[in-house]
Amino acid sequence: MELRRKLEILADAAKYDASCASSGTDKRDSRKGGIGSTEGMGICHAYTPDGRCVSLLKVLLTNACVFDCAYCINRAGSNVQRARFTVRELVDLTLHFYRRNYIEGLFLSSGIIRSPDYTMEQITEVARQLREVHGFRGYIHLKTIPDAAPDLLAAAGRYADRLSINIELPMAESLKTLAPEKDAPGIRRAMARMRLRIDEAKEARRTERRTAAPRFAPAGQSTQMIIGADAADDRAVLGTTANLYASYGLRRVYYSAYSPIPDASALLPPAAPPLVREHRLYQADWLLRFYGFELDEIMAGGEDGNLDLGIDPKLAWALKHRERFPVDVNRAPREMLLRVPGLGAKTVDRLLSARRHRGIRSDDLARLRLPLAKLLPFLVTADHQPRGGLLDRADLRRIVAPRTGFAATARPVQLALL
Repeated sequence: MELRRKLEILADAAKYDASCASSGTDKRDSRKGGIGSTEGMGICHAYTPDGRCVSLLKVLLTNACVFDCAYCINRAGSNVQRARFTVRELVDLTLHFYRRNYIEGLFLSSGIIRSPDYTMEQITEVARQLREVHGFRGYIHLKTIPDAAPDLLAAAGRYADRLSINIELPMAESLKTLAPEKDAPGIRRAMARMRLRIDEAKEARRTERRTAAPRFAPAGQSTQMIIGADAADDRAVLGTTANLYASYGLRRVYYSAYSPIPDASALLPPAAPPLVREHRLYQADWLLRFYGFELDEIMAGGEDGNLDLGIDPKLAWALKHRERFPVDVNRAPREMLLRVPGLGAKTVDRLLSARRHRGIRSDDLARLRLPLAKLLPFLVTADHQPRGGLLDRADLRRIVAPRTGFAATARPVQLALL
């Protein structure tokens, strides 16, 4: 098969992996030697020290797989065209695309071929050759295989900036039903070992000379959950998310809306969930990580274990807890300002800094391009007090909700490399 055709197949197959991010790793600059650089910004794109905007090559080593997971387009029983890169081909492609200014890093995943150990050896060898043979200093994210031997995962961490293991589904019983060859406890054990190595490397960097400290996945680990392939509601999804962050120190949990596949199992739903559900889960995830919300508080804004799809979860919480408002922007603590609909974490920090010098007025909020129609009913400023009875109005949701709905049917499209 021609290399171009392999790339078409395996780049397209990689679009189902949502956890493609290039933030959080060490900053490395190719001006000091080697090839490639990393910058602490971007998801699919990054900016290098010489000013170029570049993206990651996101591809599979192969879409062949010995596992037969019901929800996966690349499952063993699927009637799709198969392709496979050799290690040399993938290394050459990465360097070729870098030199043509198409990419600045690599996101590599794979189906399982022969065995988990053999597949992990191939994935790691790609990263090893890039680093050690070619001096590649760009970003590398490797999807790892939890069933692989621990020493193989340890080797992967020496070359990759970020590692990830997909937990696949929110509930272990769903994984047992839809992917019986995968082991939910084994996935958790692999995550735990990975966290231990990441923490050990961080501690060594704090206590030893940075040049001598061992390197292990400096951008941490992440995972991905498929949403809508089983009966898990949003409470179950976010409950699993909260546990993953607390137990394994994950940098990110990614959510991927289930996409119906040809010749699907009768165990799977016939239609995809609305894409807005994935969007709301990401918003709730940020509330858990950065805004001090507990799971029960987030879920209080929805009904029957699911988030409100019509409005964001912070606004849904505020509408259910109107007695907590209005909040005085010039007096309230940071924790309460973070709960005001329309105020983000960075904006709150800017307001806290500014109010030390003078009172915050509504025109100050306007200059920050904040959504005043959504914000002002919940906020007191130096020149604004919500109208009497506004927070008690039955139609407050209509007043503060976005004027245009979320495009629930819109689907993201992966950037074509060719």
